[in-house]
Amino acid sequence: MNETPPSLLGLTTYLMSRTGKAARSRLAERLAGRGLRLRHMAVLSALVDFGPHAQRELADRLSIDRGDIVNLVDDLRAAGLVDRARDTADRRRVTVTVSEAGRTLFESLRADALDVQDEILAPLTARERSRLTSLLKRVHDHVRENAGD
Repeated sequence: MNETPPSLLGLTTYLMSRTGKAARSRLAERLAGRGLRLRHMAVLSALVDFGPHAQRELADRLSIDRGDIVNLVDDLRAAGLVDRARDTADRRRVTVTVSEAGRTLFESLRADALDVQDEILAPLTARERSRLTSLLKRVHDHVRENAGD
């Protein structure tokens, strides 16, 4: 029998962790079907939302190791989803820009993410979903603000 102990079900952090793991797994599975990982989507998301980035600034924004960001950008560039160019004023600086194909793919990936979100949040009404999102954003902001402690 695989029953969760009631003492764990009483912990909001446990519930958030398990629910997050299920959502992440479902989205990762959909991305894998396209040959991508969650970090690829994160890079595309940052470029779509915030515009071109210096590669090292992109790594910092996404809290991804600078060596790992190089590999992710290489993957996306090979697939024609981003462009990378050296800054003419500072040859050490590499700027990454989303391509039109990357922008189009990102919209499709976002639709996949929203589908997964709908699956996970199916038991909630629209109003409950909105409230949950609002509360989670507050918790998320608090955690980010106190990350340096």
